[in-house]
Amino acid sequence: MSKPELVISNDMPDVASRELRQPDVALDWVGMSDIHQPLLVTDGNQTRQVQTRVQVYVDLADPTAKGIHMSRLYLILDEHAETRPLTAAGLKLLLASVLESHRGLSARAFVQFEFDYYLRRNALVSDNSGWNSYPVTIKGTLMDRTVHLELGVGVYYSSTCPCSAALARQLIQNQFEADFGRGGTVKISDVKAWLGTEEGIVATPHSQRSVARLLVKLKDGLIHFPITDLIDAVEATLKTPVQTAVKREDEQEFARLNGQNLMFIEDSGRKLKAMLQRDNRLSDFWVRVEHHESLHAHDAVGVFTKGVADGYLPIP
Repeated sequence: MSKPELVISNDMPDVASRELRQPDVALDWVGMSDIHQPLLVTDGNQTRQVQTRVQVYVDLADPTAKGIHMSRLYLILDEHAETRPLTAAGLKLLLASVLESHRGLSARAFVQFEFDYYLRRNALVSDNSGWNSYPVTIKGTLMDRTVHLELGVGVYYSSTCPCSAALARQLIQNQFEADFGRGGTVKISDVKAWLGTEEGIVATPHSQRSVARLLVKLKDGLIHFPITDLIDAVEATLKTPVQTAVKREDEQEFARLNGQNLMFIEDSGRKLKAMLQRDNRLSDFWVRVEHHESLHAHDAVGVFTKGVADGYLPIP
């Protein structure tokens, strides 16, 4: 016995167009998150391939509408990713396309891209190099006919405690006095040999892996995203970025840099704030610095903003 033939109707039901049971309710944002999208992104004058996690939203401004057209959001995002690299100027076009696709329903649009950004980093002294990974976020918001573009980066570095360094130096002084006495002449060769022993250097300061998380608002007129520029500026300011491939000479130089750049959480915050205030590409910034303590079970944290009117709030 043959099976009955399946009849497919072209007149498919459209539940989203049905009448609302509870009308007169607008929603701030409706859309999609955790979209996985390969993407070309511009970074200064270069273009790089990244694997992004995307969020895309519009508001539901029409209180009588049952819902938005989510498939349109996905298809617009995919078309932009397939046909052009993501630039600051291109993100404005993407936001306009998203909003245009919901004409009559929405008045605002938002897109966010998150990805790990890899940069090849040279060792401090040797000829080695390796890849460092930086978490990057790019946000675009179209609201009240104005576009806001934001760039977020995370940069890891080492921080050595100034208090711990002073206490370690005191212990070394005490040990020197105990080993060589309070008076008399001491040979330079003996002191040099003593400084190279564990018995002589009886204490070392504690340091910790730390991270600076920045979110900056870009001024209008930029064409490309200054991703590497911003990361380089943070690392140059703090002077102790985490390393990739190292040999003994690189580790020794890293130890020297830590010793010459002791910093409390307040010190790293002041350095970064001064650097960001000089960058004329940024209209605002929010920064959270974290020193993941090796002495304590808790972390030291600092938060600061540029402090402009109607800007970022200094919320941790």
